[in-house]
Amino acid sequence: MTTLPPNQPIWLSVIRLLRWDKPAGRLILMIPALWGLCLAAKGNPPLPLVGVIILGTLATSAAGCVVNDLWDRNIDPHVERTKNRPLAAKSLSIATGVGVLIVSLICAAVLAVYLNPLTFWLCVAAVPVILLYPGAKRVFPVPQLVLSIAWGFAVLISWSMVTASLAPPTWYLWGATIFWTLGFDTVYAMSDRDDDRRIGVKSSALFFGNYVAEAIAIFYGLTVGLLGYLGQLMSLGAIFWLTLGMSGGLWLWQYLRLKRPQIPAAFYPQMFRENVWIGFGLLVGMILGIRH
Repeated sequence: MTTLPPNQPIWLSVIRLLRWDKPAGRLILMIPALWGLCLAAKGNPPLPLVGVIILGTLATSAAGCVVNDLWDRNIDPHVERTKNRPLAAKSLSIATGVGVLIVSLICAAVLAVYLNPLTFWLCVAAVPVILLYPGAKRVFPVPQLVLSIAWGFAVLISWSMVTASLAPPTWYLWGATIFWTLGFDTVYAMSDRDDDRRIGVKSSALFFGNYVAEAIAIFYGLTVGLLGYLGQLMSLGAIFWLTLGMSGGLWLWQYLRLKRPQIPAAFYPQMFRENVWIGFGLLVGMILGIRH
């Protein structure tokens, strides 16, 4: 259990509200956006667009974190993993949280103004999904699917930034991103199963019950299949296939560890962080594969 110091500075609480003290969650959103950008740009993305992607994912993920904590400020105190979040622990006021949310959305909007019309409207379409995701866990049995759709917008937005259009490969990458997100976020949700069941919050980890490990394996398998078809469609080289094979092997290893009878609580966030490295490995494979 984490014990927070008394009278924590507001700026530090804001950093924790934005999850900037936990970079894995920011990076794992950035990865599919970089996948889309690099593939659409044939391995040579313009540096200004890379900067827009980095700043845009930081702004949108910040907004998503704040919205989530505003929705869950009365739930988080009852969950071991989240009870020390700033709004749950009342180290920040609701007004401050709303103010941070508005600033985050303004930053994202400023970046969106410089995009082409298709990309701009894709950004607009993503906002309701981001804002409504936290409420999905109250009514929808697999809220991680809503999060996955929000993650999928990163691919559509980044690809259209380069080409001002969406091509067939875009949709295979979009599908792979959705299934990958379903996989790693279901793993993440497994650490909260007891608390979620007790307070009545829904999650894919509860929905799939005793077959949750098998569901995760299927999600990862579909990710490999869609990325493989994408690689064939775009004639990616051997390095991409090597990284895809290694990723599949790592996901298989994760599944086998999920089947163990006793799993330490620290295992689930560790697997989440492993997916960051897997995602960046695939990014390298895509860039080098398209340049072969």
